Amino acid sequence: MKKLENKTVFITGGLSGIGKACAIAAAREGANVAVADLAADYADEVIKEIQQENGKAIFIECDVSSFDAVEKAIQKVVETFGSLDVALNNAGISGEANKVGDMSEEGWLKVIDVNLNGVFNCMKHELAQMAKQGSGSVINMSSILGKVGFATSSHYVAAKHGVIGLTQTAALEYAAEGIRVNAICPAFIATPLLEKGGINENEAMMQGIVSMHPMKRLGTSEEIAGGFIFLACDDSSFVTGTSLEIDGGFLAQ
Repeated sequence: MKKLENKTVFITGGLSGIGKACAIAAAREGANVAVADLAADYADEVIKEIQQENGKAIFIECDVSSFDAVEKAIQKVVETFGSLDVALNNAGISGEANKVGDMSEEGWLKVIDVNLNGVFNCMKHELAQMAKQGSGSVINMSSILGKVGFATSSHYVAAKHGVIGLTQTAALEYAAEGIRVNAICPAFIATPLLEKGGINENEAMMQGIVSMHPMKRLGTSEEIAGGFIFLACDDSSFVTGTSLEIDGGFLAQ
């Protein structure tokens, strides 16, 4: 029996990196998969890849920072598949690198709007649907930077700390309604988001990032997907309000 057989999974930021790996893993476990993302130009290619694992997969173009867009996306999921059983709120951006005193207002607000407000927008509509059903699992993508600081990334750090607070609060509010809410805290993972930050182009910076992890390597999207499947399925039926660290030992230091 597959772990997510006949379940419906909604994943934001699902066309690349961690989101894509989680979508493929969910389909492999028998789920109907709805992938939401901004970048629709290569959506067909990714959806075909997911459908190779399970034919029931759709793409929804959605800006998570838009409250109304997220509401419409959730409605589309339910109209298509009949329910919403698992939600992975994964969409996120890195933003400009600056000290707090040098951070632009625009740069701050942009990251907060996607990485924190976007998670709230999704949770608001996902939890309303799951409450109607009396069951569900919400997984929010936080970060190791949701638990520690990191110079020049105040907006990202603040947002990811906020995601953990949202996760814990919603877990308390919905535990009695059969809904579990958890977070995942990855360390630095080899993804397109990391590449956009220019880390791959700077060997010294890359080695510095790698050296922060006791395992002396970056994580993979597939390793994060393994944690996602655990939190999504009944293997974690007594787990709620937690932040699962998948970080190569980063936070143990």
